[in-house]
Amino acid sequence: MLKLRIDQILKEQNKSKYWLFKRLEPMSYQNFNKIYNNSTSSIKFDTLEKLSSALNVSVGELFTSDTEENK
Repeated sequence: MLKLRIDQILKEQNKSKYWLFKRLEPMSYQNFNKIYNNSTSSIKFDTLEKLSSALNVSVGELFTSDTEENK
């Protein structure tokens, strides 16, 4: 299963969850938190573009899979 690795990227970049949330406004904090905590089953392409742009990574770098974590 694919998972977003936003928390790992933020740690690598020494940035906070709040810093990212402010760059994704007007997204609600509730929706942002669901995405951040991998508690959502879908995500819009627009949101992926905003995340990758804010974090300065490719869309592919936002994801990890369970099989990669088990290696």
